[in-house]
Amino acid sequence: MVSAADRAKHPARASVWLEGGKAARSAGRKAEQPSGLDRERITAAAVRLLDAEGLAKFSMRRLAAELNVTAMSVYWYVDTKDDLLELAIDAVLGELDLPEPAADGDDWRDRLRALAVGYRSLLVRHPWVSPLIGRFLNIGPHAMAFALCVQQVIGSTGLPAHAQTGATQAVFQFVYGFGTIEGQFMQRCASAGMSQDEYFREAMATIYEQPGYEKDFRRATELMEARGGDTVEEMRERDFDFGLKLLVAGIEAMTQACP
Repeated sequence: MVSAADRAKHPARASVWLEGGKAARSAGRKAEQPSGLDRERITAAAVRLLDAEGLAKFSMRRLAAELNVTAMSVYWYVDTKDDLLELAIDAVLGELDLPEPAADGDDWRDRLRALAVGYRSLLVRHPWVSPLIGRFLNIGPHAMAFALCVQQVIGSTGLPAHAQTGATQAVFQFVYGFGTIEGQFMQRCASAGMSQDEYFREAMATIYEQPGYEKDFRRATELMEARGGDTVEEMRERDFDFGLKLLVAGIEAMTQACP
């Protein structure tokens, strides 16, 4: 593991998954390991707390209280809070149902859609992942399995090698942005004690009541009505489905256009 000091000195190399910090972690810690604890149990508890209370309220002291141990007991297994957050991210990435390697007759479009839908769902279930995922190298076993699966699916599209990273970014940055905003909106609604539909209706009504806004939002209302859908969830699903279809169509077109 990597200590806090190592992270500060070498941020580009710092990761809980990289070797080199093991001796530093155990130095000066002569007591026996706390009974009943292991890194997996600590990580699972951290995920539960992050889901329930969010990233802003998360602390090692709060986690220790949840586990009914001292904070020092937790630090026996992880050097820093960042180490634990990195472990938590990889743990939830393990929830992804990754498609098997392509067999004869498999359609890359179906496999890509499955990956996109799964990633979006993960970001919505665990909204704390979005602001964290760019902070770490994401080289844990589940992160690497996901990345490898994405590479394999994009590699089967027929795009030349030089275009595959761009296609990957186009699809999964779209999914990341969509899932992040969706998760934040759902949190906002929950904090207000309202359903998504109730919040949406109240917000739109409040906007229309303000002088000067009605004209600007009339076109937006027309577009939403043209999209269809009676609920926020239905409207969101239509948008996500169309956006993903658009990206798939672009990949199909570029397989013919790219040299």
